[in-house]
Amino acid sequence: MKYTHLPASDIKVSKICLGTMTWGKQNTQEEAFEQMNFALDNGVNFFDTAELYPVPAAAERYAHTEIIIGNWLAQNKNRDQVVLASKIAGKAAFTAFIRENGFSKEALNTALEGSLKRLKTDYLDLYQLHWPERNTNFFGQRGYQHKEDEVWEDNFQEILETLKGFVKEGKIRQIGISNENPWGAMRYMELHRNDPSLPRMVTCQNPYNLLNRLYETGMAEVSMRENIGLLAYSPLGFGVLSGKYLGGKQPANARVTLFPNYNRYSVGQNVPATEAYAAIAEAHGLSLTEMALAFVNTRLFVTSNIIGATSMAQLEENIKSIDTDLSEEVLKAIEGVHATYPNPGP
Repeated sequence: MKYTHLPASDIKVSKICLGTMTWGKQNTQEEAFEQMNFALDNGVNFFDTAELYPVPAAAERYAHTEIIIGNWLAQNKNRDQVVLASKIAGKAAFTAFIRENGFSKEALNTALEGSLKRLKTDYLDLYQLHWPERNTNFFGQRGYQHKEDEVWEDNFQEILETLKGFVKEGKIRQIGISNENPWGAMRYMELHRNDPSLPRMVTCQNPYNLLNRLYETGMAEVSMRENIGLLAYSPLGFGVLSGKYLGGKQPANARVTLFPNYNRYSVGQNVPATEAYAAIAEAHGLSLTEMALAFVNTRLFVTSNIIGATSMAQLEENIKSIDTDLSEEVLKAIEGVHATYPNPGP
């Protein structure tokens, strides 16, 4: 395994992060325990979860993933071996069953206390805002569309002051954003610069993969110049970049098969793009999974690559990608496909 640190901190994390959003829906607690054991045994010390998980979100499954992780930590008594990250859900129609008051001080406190209780820990290494409260583009929306009637008050200052209190109490060590854009990231950095006693955002958890490199358009520069590391999620584009859906296949129990609405990486120009990437991998003796993950692993702005697996075979292949080096020839071929099919999956 390869390691780095969360930016501006002494927290050492593996370059591969274990994603958890299928636990409690597609994966049982027993299967999740097996994944965590295997990951830790193979050098993965960074686990990412959220109060929203498992996905798709549903009231009857709310926070089951955190409960599973908490049970594992309690059973193994190894909290000090894991860098644990979680997230507070943002405001949206599909999360109304959780709460409706966004990132207010009360909401942040309720969410954090709930996560700590379920995870059976007294602190989180990284606490993240799952998506912005304001109207902006994320979750597959390609461009920003302004709404004159938007009802949103800029509460960035209050959010940082509340999170500062949690840090002071020892309940969280670092903070991060997710599904964020340059404007939001720089607003948080501006407030921190104006008052260094306020905590700084050290990570941004956004989608990034061969079919969606939009992070490079604006956020990559923010990452490099402001030292905000990308925690890349969906590195395989909902599993599409494993190649398992090529040729119109619909594997049983696969994510897009089970949840057809999760199709942003499997329609339109994503199809020929995936076929072209698969051809590159085959020509160089690589699996498509291996090549796709290795590409993400080697980006300078990526702090850690959040993998997700529903089987142990997938998990093993995903973790092993850290040892794959891509030749200049492969990288050049990838850029050629990207030029032909730029970001077909937002």
